[in-house]
Amino acid sequence: MNRTLRILYVTFFCALLVGLGLLATRSFIGFNTTGKDTVLNGRWSKAVETRYDDEFPIKRLGTNLWAALDFTLFNEGRPGVVLGRDQWLYSDEEFKPWPDAEQHVADNYALVEGVRRTLKERGIKLVMAVVPTKVRLYPEHMGEQRPAAIYADLYRDFHARLAASKVLAPDLMGPLQQAKQAGAQVFLRTDTHWTPDGALIAAQQLGASIAEQFPLSGNPQQFVTEAQKVEQHNGDLERFLPLDPLFSNLLPPSEPLEKRSTRPAESAADSEDSLFADSEVPVTLVGTSYSANPNWNFVGALKQALRSDVINDSTDGHGPILPMLAYLKSDAFKNTPPQVLIWEFPERYLPVDNEIGDADPQWVADLKQAAGQPPQVAQNTAESETPVRAQN
Repeated sequence: MNRTLRILYVTFFCALLVGLGLLATRSFIGFNTTGKDTVLNGRWSKAVETRYDDEFPIKRLGTNLWAALDFTLFNEGRPGVVLGRDQWLYSDEEFKPWPDAEQHVADNYALVEGVRRTLKERGIKLVMAVVPTKVRLYPEHMGEQRPAAIYADLYRDFHARLAASKVLAPDLMGPLQQAKQAGAQVFLRTDTHWTPDGALIAAQQLGASIAEQFPLSGNPQQFVTEAQKVEQHNGDLERFLPLDPLFSNLLPPSEPLEKRSTRPAESAADSEDSLFADSEVPVTLVGTSYSANPNWNFVGALKQALRSDVINDSTDGHGPILPMLAYLKSDAFKNTPPQVLIWEFPERYLPVDNEIGDADPQWVADLKQAAGQPPQVAQNTAESETPVRAQN
């Protein structure tokens, strides 16, 4: 290499380092730490390291480039998403052949039964809101992948088990399908969750069933739901397509999401008096992000459908089991038990070894053991398309 080429090589290399350094420095714009993150305890340096690692330009370039190749050449995303047709995305939890899936299903059935018995001892009526999988409602947008075989009859089997245990579990699948056929979109295209319309339909079905089977005591309360604004929504499944910012044009387009809010129909003062006139809690909701995330307004739709206040003890990002275990250990359960507890439980979590957090494993095992032998499911129930309602 002659001297001119060496100079050019060194100059280019230095310029590249300086450019990358400047880009890396830009990643610290807006970066701050808490008062607990100090140099002495090492937390400040760890925060800086994490920030730098997450925002390092070469890492982002490599991540974006690899994701773009997977997306364009193989029609694949990162583990967590399944790409369908027409810009539809699905959670891969609805397609996975989970290891020991049959055992997990049996364990989760046992845990549901153990929870039912625990609630019954306190005089609480359990109502299960079984959310069908997105692919069950929108199979027409699937790509080449197909759901795991265990999902074929899982929704129907879950309802049959609940009916055999005399648990009220209104069918949400039928009304959601009817609304879809009428032109409503009940699940988001790029998200694992239902739309506000889907949440509203589910709430109305639950409200009608509870009014028929377990009428709530106390005076009915009127609630009003109002549309706030329409925002462009990028679904949670897009995080498994790390194409932004270099190849963001490859991402599925955002979709409109109408934000809604529900409030008591009467004035604020009258509302507060009516909501807390009785010490008894009418309804508690425990569930997943289908219930916890305010984007879907599921809690508000339930209040309006039930004509009652609803206490929301749902948790985002932990599945249906952990929030229920946490609730059973809470002061709210011990001191102010509700008349009715709605447990929102997505079907796709049945074949999964669900998270229990810091709950005592022995206590969880005792809950399952308390369920005893699973109830016998009648043959005609298992063959019916419409889940059987029953009281607990």
